[in-house]
Amino acid sequence: MEPLTPGAEDPFRALVRVVERLRAPGGCPWDREQTHRSLRPYVIEEAYEVAEAIDEGEPGHLGEELGDLLLQVVLHSVIAAESGHFDIDAVVRGITEKIVRRHPHVFAAGQADTPDQVRAGWEEIKRRERAAAGRADPMPSRLDGVTASLPALAEAEKLQARAAQAGFDWTSAREAWPKVEEEMAEFLRAWDGGDRAAIEEELGDLFFALVNVARLLGLSPELALKAANRKFSRRFRALEEEALNSGRLLEEMTLDEMDELWKCVKDRENRIK
Repeated sequence: MEPLTPGAEDPFRALVRVVERLRAPGGCPWDREQTHRSLRPYVIEEAYEVAEAIDEGEPGHLGEELGDLLLQVVLHSVIAAESGHFDIDAVVRGITEKIVRRHPHVFAAGQADTPDQVRAGWEEIKRRERAAAGRADPMPSRLDGVTASLPALAEAEKLQARAAQAGFDWTSAREAWPKVEEEMAEFLRAWDGGDRAAIEEELGDLFFALVNVARLLGLSPELALKAANRKFSRRFRALEEEALNSGRLLEEMTLDEMDELWKCVKDRENRIK
């Protein structure tokens, strides 16, 4: 097999050849055993890391994470090519044709002067494409195409945004907030009632109402929760370090003692800001 010299040819084609080598006999044992299903978690993880790099505002880091996400696209394409389903060229041609087809206001005689008109045209073209492919639902809906495999918060945000296109929406986050309070009250009543199924249902409704408020504020609930997760992780690690510096393990401390350390960690972090 001829040696690979990434950088001596088209960068994208070099990446494809590297992945093909990894998957070939005598290649990498880990890469050779991967399937679409086994790689599924990595696609999601890499997409989130791209989003995190965008939040950080570091162009170099963003470029690196986009490369990791691109690797997933190429890996899936090479695996599909091995089974004769499609290859990376078909993937690139397909998305190019789709983008041209769904932008008639740029590449054809269509017209769209505002982002809202672009979105409406995009959804109409998607509807026609689904019908032509025999995938149209018996009763077409604005919710068609919102994949159930999305994380729950992101799915809720997309469902609400689609419904909003028909005017089924509040005019502001402030107007939507009483719905959060209403769902909170219903959740507490279900909790008091002790019916686990009802508690879960009302908790879901509460999350859904909070997503609406976030969306109307122009915030991503998924990214907001991710940021909260990172903040908790950072502070908990600092809490562990503080306990260790005092010569104790967290397991040896009372909840009140841990809470006092937690407040110290928060105060120090806030002072640094």
